Amino acid sequence: MNAFLYEVVGIDGDYAHLRRIGEESENTGETKLVARALLPPEITEGTHLKYEWMQYEIAENQS
Repeated sequence: MNAFLYEVVGIDGDYAHLRRIGEESENTGETKLVARALLPPEITEGTHLKYEWMQYEIAENQS
């Protein structure tokens, strides 16, 4: 199964706005709205997440 990388670009109450990293859509500014209940609780704006097997986790190679 494929893994995708996202960056948390905003947190709005119970939801987070994620932007895909490393894809052409990165230039369009489109974001994906995800319920924070599905994300690790320690996320902040700028956190990089890996989405794989229908789960989000903090990416190990944070820079």
